[in-house]
Amino acid sequence: MQHPINILERYWKFTSFRPLQEDIINAVLNGEDTFALLPTGGGKSICFQVPALAKDGICIVISPLVALMKDQVRALQNKGIKALALTSGINTKDLDTVLDNCIYGNYKFLYLSPERLQQELVQDRIRQMNVNLIAVDEAHCISQWGNDFRPAYKNINILRQLQPTVNVIALTASATPKVKEDIVKELDFISPKIFEQTFYRPNIAYMVFEEEDKHFRLKAILNKNKQSSIIYVRNRKATIEICQFLEQENISCTYYHGGLNNTEKDLHLTQWINNQKQVMVATNAFGMGIDKPDVKTVIHLNLPDSIENYFQEAGRAGRDSKKAYAVILKNKNDKAILEKQFISILPTVDVVKTIYRKLSNYFQISYGEGSFQTFQFNFNHFCSVYKFNALVAYNALQILDRTSIITLTKQFNNQTEVQFILPNQALFNYLEKHKSLAIVVKSILRTYGGIFDHVTKINTSIIANKANVSLQQIYAILNQLEQDHVITLNVIKTDAQITFIEPREDDKTINRISKTIKQQHLLKVNQVKAVLNYVDNNNVCKSKQLLEYFGEKNLKDCGICSVCIKSKNKTTTLDQKQLKTQIITLLEHSAKGSRELFELIKTDENSINNCLKELLEQEIITITNTNTYKLKHL
Repeated sequence: MQHPINILERYWKFTSFRPLQEDIINAVLNGEDTFALLPTGGGKSICFQVPALAKDGICIVISPLVALMKDQVRALQNKGIKALALTSGINTKDLDTVLDNCIYGNYKFLYLSPERLQQELVQDRIRQMNVNLIAVDEAHCISQWGNDFRPAYKNINILRQLQPTVNVIALTASATPKVKEDIVKELDFISPKIFEQTFYRPNIAYMVFEEEDKHFRLKAILNKNKQSSIIYVRNRKATIEICQFLEQENISCTYYHGGLNNTEKDLHLTQWINNQKQVMVATNAFGMGIDKPDVKTVIHLNLPDSIENYFQEAGRAGRDSKKAYAVILKNKNDKAILEKQFISILPTVDVVKTIYRKLSNYFQISYGEGSFQTFQFNFNHFCSVYKFNALVAYNALQILDRTSIITLTKQFNNQTEVQFILPNQALFNYLEKHKSLAIVVKSILRTYGGIFDHVTKINTSIIANKANVSLQQIYAILNQLEQDHVITLNVIKTDAQITFIEPREDDKTINRISKTIKQQHLLKVNQVKAVLNYVDNNNVCKSKQLLEYFGEKNLKDCGICSVCIKSKNKTTTLDQKQLKTQIITLLEHSAKGSRELFELIKTDENSINNCLKELLEQEIITITNTNTYKLKHL
C-alpha cells in the first residue's frame, strides 16, 4: 500500500496535508467509520480520494449534484486517475458498460447519485465490485434538518448491505449539532471517528453595512481592495447589470450564471482565475469546485437565503490565509425582498401536484411511464404555456428534484430539428453549386436515416466532429440551407435538462412526499429568520454569531468584523458638541455631501448622521437641491 503523503505529492503536488486531513485519512485506512466536518476550502475530497488510491479496489462516492460529480471526475481524470460518474441522463446500454468497467476496468472511483442506488441493476453490480471505501459527500443532505435535505439520502445505508465489510466516510461543510447527530444515526455508524475542524476563519472580516446606495459602497470597496473579488447577486439579469456598471467605473469585471453555454462559462472563468478580470459577478450557481486561493473580497448585494449557504459562499475568500473580507450590503427593502423571494413563493402541496402533472403533460408522459427518461427543458416556455409564476414553479421543481421525483440539471442547450424538403436529385444539384456545404450535408444524411421523411432531432456536436468544423459553422450552414429552402429548421433553446426518476402517478407521487414538503417549508422559514437575525444583530461579533449557529462554544470576539470595529471606534468617538463644531467648521467654506463628511471626520457614520439631523432640526444647516449640507446663513 502506498503511503498517503506519496500519493498527495504524486497527484496533487503538495508536500503536506492541511489540518485534520492526515488524521482523517489514517482513520479511513484503519477501516473506521469516519465523520469529517470541514468548512469550505478545508480539502474534503482529499480525505477520501487519497485513502481510496492507497488501497486496491474502487471507491463509491455518493453525491447529490451532477455538476459536482462531473467536476470531481474531470479533475481526477486530468490527474490520470480512472473515474466515472453515473448521471441521471445515461441510458441503459451505457449504464451497463459503465458498471462493467467498474468491475473489470481497474477504475478507482465511481460517482453516483443516491437515486441510482435504487436500481436493481446498479445494486447487483455493486455486489460484484471490489469496493475499498464508501464516501458520502454533502452528507448533511441525509438530515431532514439539513440544508438541501434529500430523502433519497436516507436509502444510502443499502450500501452497507451490499458491501457489509466496507467502511464509510461522511463529509460535509455545513452541519448544525442536530444534523451531525442525524448523519451518524442514518449511516449506521458504530463507534465512529469524528473529526470537526473549527469554522473559525481568523483572516476573514465579516462585515454588514446598511447602505441606501449599494453601488457607491460597492465601487469604494473594490477600489480600496483591488485584488480578486466575487460579487453574489440574486438573478442572471443582475450579473450583467452590475458587471456593466463596474466596467463603466473602470473596474475590470466578468459574470457567471446558469444560462451561459459551456464556452462562455469557461472563458469568463478563465479570465477571472488568471486575474485578467478583477471581479466575478455571479449567481449562487458559481463557486462549486472553484478553489481560487487569492480571493480578497466576497460581497453579497442581496441577503442570502440561509446561513449555511452564506458561510460557504463567504468562505471562498481568503483561502491563502491572508486578510480577506466577506461583506453583506443591505438596506431597508431587503427584508421584504428576502421574505417575498423565499417565503411567500414557497409552493403548497397542491401547487406541487399541479406543476408535476403539467410537467408530465408538457413532455407527453403517460400514466405509469417516464422513469429515467431525459428531456431538454425550456423553463420560461413551460411557465408561459401554463401561466405559472416563475418563482413558485422553480421552487416546485426544486422540491421535485430534492425528493427524487425528477432530476433538474441547469445547462444551456440548443435542440435542433431538421427535415430535408428538396428531393434527392435536386439536393445533389444544389450541392454541385454549393460545394462548401457538401461535407456537412453528407454528414447529416449519413447519420440520420429518414430525415427526408420526417422532422428529426440532430446532435450538432456529432455533426461538427464528423465534418471537422466548429459548431458556429454548423449553425451558419443550417441557416443558409433553411434560407435556400433545402431544409426546415427549428432550433429550440433550452436552459435545463430534466430526467424523470419515478413513473408518473400524479397525486399518488406527491402524496408520498407531502410531509417532507411541509417540513422543508418550516425549515426555510427558520433559515430566513436566522439570516435576518444575523444582519440585524449589531451587538454580537459577526464571526461569533456564525460559529454559534453551527454549534461552536466558548468563543472570543474576532476583533475585525463590522461589530468589533464599531465597538473599538466607540472609545474614540467624538462627543456631540465636538462633532457639531467640526461639521460647522467644514461647512463654513462650501456645501458638502454626507459621504464627503464621512471621509473628512474620523468617527463612526451613525454619529455623524445623528448630528446632522440635530443641526437640521435646530435650523443651523439646510439641505441644498443637490442633497448636500450647507450653513443656513450662507
